[in-house]
Amino acid sequence: MVTVVTELAQCFHLRRRYGQYTMNQESTTTRVMEKPPFDRSISQDSLDELSMEDYWIELENIKKSSENRQEDQEVVVVKEPDEGELEEEWLKEAGLSNLFGESAGDPQESMVFLSTLTRTQAAAVQKRVETVSQTLRKKNKQYQIPDVRDIFAQQRESKETAPDDTESQSLRTNENKYQGRDDQTSNLVGEEKLIPPEETPAPETDINLEVSFAEQALNQKESSKEKIQKSKGDDATLPSFRLPKDKTGTTRIGDLAPQDMKKVCHLALIELTALYDVLGIELKQQKAVKIKTRDSGLFCIPLTVLLEQDQRKVLGTRIPLIFQKLISRIEEGGLETEGLLRIPGAAIRIKNLCQELEAKFYEGTFNWESVKQHDAASLLKLFIRELPQPLLSVEYLKAFQAVQNLPTKKQQLQALNLLVILLPDANRDTLKALLEFLQRVIDNKEKNKMTVMNVAMVMAPNLFMCHALGLKSSEQREFVMAAGTANTMHLLIKYQKLLWTIPKFIVNQVRKQNTENHKKDKRAMKKLLKKMAYDREKYEKQDKSTNDADVPQGVIRVQAPHLSKVSMAIQLTEELKASDVLARFLSQESGVAQTLKKGEVFLYEIGGNIGERCLDDDTYMKDLYQLNPNAEWVIKSKPL
Repeated sequence: MVTVVTELAQCFHLRRRYGQYTMNQESTTTRVMEKPPFDRSISQDSLDELSMEDYWIELENIKKSSENRQEDQEVVVVKEPDEGELEEEWLKEAGLSNLFGESAGDPQESMVFLSTLTRTQAAAVQKRVETVSQTLRKKNKQYQIPDVRDIFAQQRESKETAPDDTESQSLRTNENKYQGRDDQTSNLVGEEKLIPPEETPAPETDINLEVSFAEQALNQKESSKEKIQKSKGDDATLPSFRLPKDKTGTTRIGDLAPQDMKKVCHLALIELTALYDVLGIELKQQKAVKIKTRDSGLFCIPLTVLLEQDQRKVLGTRIPLIFQKLISRIEEGGLETEGLLRIPGAAIRIKNLCQELEAKFYEGTFNWESVKQHDAASLLKLFIRELPQPLLSVEYLKAFQAVQNLPTKKQQLQALNLLVILLPDANRDTLKALLEFLQRVIDNKEKNKMTVMNVAMVMAPNLFMCHALGLKSSEQREFVMAAGTANTMHLLIKYQKLLWTIPKFIVNQVRKQNTENHKKDKRAMKKLLKKMAYDREKYEKQDKSTNDADVPQGVIRVQAPHLSKVSMAIQLTEELKASDVLARFLSQESGVAQTLKKGEVFLYEIGGNIGERCLDDDTYMKDLYQLNPNAEWVIKSKPL
């Protein structure tokens, strides 16, 4: 965080021109205020040379639109949590509710999960457990609260005494390959390794997804040598980050089975909290009190309710149909239209179109030819603003807003990556569709004059300033919010492919959890068999033969139950990729199956230390086999 003097003169010029506008939209009076310097984040410096005019104009347009639809507005009441309640809710969201309260049970149940945490993640958990423990004692609760430090001590002892099996050894070997690289540190609890200072980024810089983000931040902090980059807002000077090449394959949101994705979300919350803790940024989740909302319609409808009614018409749809249709209508008018998204439709006409859509959309009688392109763009933004709860979710809206306070662009991206993972499915899928559309608009910037920052300026107030929450702010805070959220919107658009990637260090933590759970289940099974006086030796022999599967060393058997060639033994080589395996199967198809194209079926890694994972084309099969030697390999289509 750096203290700088903002360009208040420019802002006041715009205020005088467009009228005073605050987030709660209560007044539009023009007045003079003092000009004291105030704290701004580094992210705001990227906007110092850019006019904020588009941003303030958009706010004024939103104000006019809301005046015409005030009767439809519902305000979500945000509950201020009691002392300790926030941390208790956090532990539930992190999958650790069994450490406290009436649900407290054997701490051994959480030991597997806790044993995979990094030192910074462990510190984040410990801090919240201790706060909940103190709060419950103050309230004279008699629940037994285990000290998380004792739990970590137990799991460290178990690590020292437990023998390594093949899978855990494979995971550790894979991690150790990356020790010694710049900008990396061990992601094992308790190990400390300082990294060299961060250098001025090259035009394209790999973002490290193999080591805990909080661990990277802590080691940079400990080194006391980090040079914070002050980058300007235009693409030419922004550090350009890219996804690193990973021979075991990049994992994207949607690639994992639900049970593993749930673990990913638990770890992402803990990692995000640890990152904010290390950087000294307050992270507080909010809880929206349930309010009565409409159970049908198009606007002011919860996303989940809207999708339920849409799925009765289009099975498996993940994006609201009205949202899809509005984007389609905008694109039909051509994305080369100058001022697209910036120029609003007439407020009265937008109100009338909303009423007509509510009545005729699902009947299929609405005349889309009557909707002008700028009207469709205004309706799209209105749809986002009028969601009863924000697209970025009530729980994490403040965390998204706080991204602007993180010191470096890299850390801002890391936080956004974790926040995208944490969004509910409906919110995340709709946000993805929006960002992909915005990128297509930007791709035509030479003609429509809408650069990435222009689009970010226009869209930021629609996503980040949730008027339905009744948020209030001072003018000073509003200036900070304007620049910071526009910058964050810029990052969401520019790096959307990176943000929908699950970091490898989190996938590896899930693999470790699964490995430890398999060990635990195996021990329980052996005890059960012993009690049943079963031939233990026979069981172990069967178990071994199942794992070996009569496949020679260096060969995998790939199953394809829905193709004509249902099984094939494939020799592993250094260069063999997942795309090569798919190509071999598809080249032997005939008849109807011959019409199958790349992108309709995928190679999956199933079992071993993962539940199920869809492989990207550039996955090197030998490297992945070494990471998960007990997996099965299946070709199938993705579920809806």
